[in-house]
Amino acid sequence: MKKYILSIILGIALLFTANNLSAQPGFDDDVEDTPIDGGVSLVLAAGLAYGLARKAGKK
Repeated sequence: MKKYILSIILGIALLFTANNLSAQPGFDDDVEDTPIDGGVSLVLAAGLAYGLARKAGKK
């Protein structure tokens, strides 16, 4: 019972502090945003092809 109450208290504390946590501060308005797409789509396609090849080989 003690672990249950402690986990509830910890969960509530994390909910209240989640708004204050961030990975990095926001950018100013004069900075251009850079899309993250260059190699990510190639890596996803390669992973999909690898997964399909592994699944086809197990039949």
